[in-house]
Amino acid sequence: MAKQQQVDTRHYDVILAPHITEKSTLLSENNAVVFKVAGDASKPQIKDAVEALFGVKVTGVNTIVVKGKTKRWKGRPYKRSDVKKAIVTLAEGQSIDITEGVS
Repeated sequence: MAKQQQVDTRHYDVILAPHITEKSTLLSENNAVVFKVAGDASKPQIKDAVEALFGVKVTGVNTIVVKGKTKRWKGRPYKRSDVKKAIVTLAEGQSIDITEGVS
């Protein structure tokens, strides 16, 4: 059993929201969960935050920075913000129910 970490307010600043898409739902079959995270968050910080907030054992963290698209609104161009995502792989037998939220 993973030792229970103390929940710190900084953990809530690292994990922003779950990223629910068709691809992320397919990843859940492989014990992986996708989160939107802070742009300056490192992999160890993400691992510590997920373990503390959800009480699970994390075996790996992969990060992706999705560059914001250039769009137009009323003829004027603007750029969407960049988003950092983390694919968190959990240990065998562990799971996170994203729909219930943080307890």
